[in-house]
Amino acid sequence: MEYTDKMKNRIKRIEGQVKAISRMMEEGKDCKELVIQISAARSALDRTIGLVVSSNLEHCVRQHVEKGEETEAFIQEAVNLLVKSR
Repeated sequence: MEYTDKMKNRIKRIEGQVKAISRMMEEGKDCKELVIQISAARSALDRTIGLVVSSNLEHCVRQHVEKGEETEAFIQEAVNLLVKSR
């Protein structure tokens, strides 16, 4: 699978968020502020998982349809990945 610049940029933003969280911990920031930032990073990761899985699913389904093959297994695998990521 090819990962788009959009996907890579999302990961870079999340990396920046995680580094900021680490700095906040070193600085002894308030627990509430820290939890808000951790939650935002987790949410960004969840959205990125959805983007990656959906793009991969679309790519795989198109390939299998072009070859005349079944797509049910790939769709089920994608759904399982999303469920496990929650």
